[in-house]
Formats: sequence, structure tokens, C-alpha cells
Amino acid sequence: MKNRKLLLTSRDIETIEGERRVHFLNPKADRIRKSLGDHVGLKNLGVHLVYIEPGSESTEFHKHYTEEECVFVLSGKGTLYIGDEIFPFGEGDFVGFPVDTDAHMIVNDGEEILICLVMGQRLTQDVADYPHKNKRLYRYNGKWDLVDLEAITDPRKPA
Repeated sequence: MKNRKLLLTSRDIETIEGERRVHFLNPKADRIRKSLGDHVGLKNLGVHLVYIEPGSESTEFHKHYTEEECVFVLSGKGTLYIGDEIFPFGEGDFVGFPVDTDAHMIVNDGEEILICLVMGQRLTQDVADYPHKNKRLYRYNGKWDLVDLEAITDPRKPA
């Protein structure tokens, strides 16, 4: 069957070995990821099952300037941080981050593994800020440049 590679059954997903990912700016962002989108050949959309242990974080507190992302909680509970607001975030909850939304992250402060379906664009380029680390990431065509926010200048303004 030609289209079989497009379908992942629940049994298929169970057999996918998760990849441990630790965020390069946040050692507490230690999670297991199963990239479902990669398994069916998606190139422009990342679709991941993410498993976050109690006490761990989803990522470094961040925002994207050109890519959208969203998270749906399949099981467990935690805390969602968006800008300076804090929300309980648990099973059945959904959050979407349109382009240029406030910085965000999820912390598993529950007692069980937090399992989320995380989806986001995979554009050739993106710019992301990590305000707690005072960094900006420029990504283009697989190349990453990380700079201090203070080092960024506006060439239209006099020095």
C-alpha cells in the first residue's frame, strides 16, 4: 500500500523510540520527544509527542517572531507561563502562540509525566528571544546565531 507510510497507528507510535532533548540554554528543559511529523515526512510542520518528567520544564522561556506553535495536553498537569502571567495547564487544555506572542514555557510541577502534543512551523528562518537569558537566536537555513540582546543595534538610529 503506497500511502501506508503516511499513517501512524497507536501501536506504531508506541514503538517509536523517544529522543531525549535538553535545551541548549536550559538544563531543566530535559524531555523526551517523539517526532510524529518526521515519521510521516512532514517538512513544514513539526508535530511532536513530548514527555516532561515532574520537576522538568518544556523549554527555555522564549518567543518566536516568525513561527507559530501550539500545545495540547494529553495527560498530566503543570504550569503555563506566558509573559508575566501564570496559568494551571493540564489534561485537555490547549494553548496557541501566534507570531510575536509573549514569551512562554511549561513547567511540570505535578506528580506524573506531563504528555503534550506540540506543533509548530518549520520555516527556513526564525528569530526567537530568550528574555531570561538575555539572548536572541537568529536561525536561517540550518545556521544558528545566538547574540546578547544588548549587542543588537538598530542601524536606522544614530549611535
